[in-house]
Amino acid sequence: MEGAKFPMLATVDGGQPRVRPVSPVKVDGFAVYVANLRRYGKTAEIEANPLVELCYLDGNHDQVRITGRAEVLNDAAVMEEIWNGNPLLRRYLGSPDNPELVVYRIVPERVRCMKEWALEYAEVPV
Repeated sequence: MEGAKFPMLATVDGGQPRVRPVSPVKVDGFAVYVANLRRYGKTAEIEANPLVELCYLDGNHDQVRITGRAEVLNDAAVMEEIWNGNPLLRRYLGSPDNPELVVYRIVPERVRCMKEWALEYAEVPV
């Protein structure tokens, strides 16, 4: 996961899958935290269906797939840690109380990995 800094996040928009790169603001094991603005499309998609998947792909084509549930972060201490460690959030949003900011914690339910051309995933204990 360290070699692939920008995973792809998959959500569902009605019946249509949507995939976009994201920049995690914190990683704790396989729990991944993603910042978002409330006006972005993925906010409504996650509200309607919190089941998501992250796919990390590094330069060697090794993959890590995290299937889970996105939940809004409500832990003030973790939000402060994220805020203090992320100069881009501070620069563009001004305050952790900015009503546009929402941080999702992707709670892993299944993790799989695959080495380049292995042609099958290995399950990773969560």
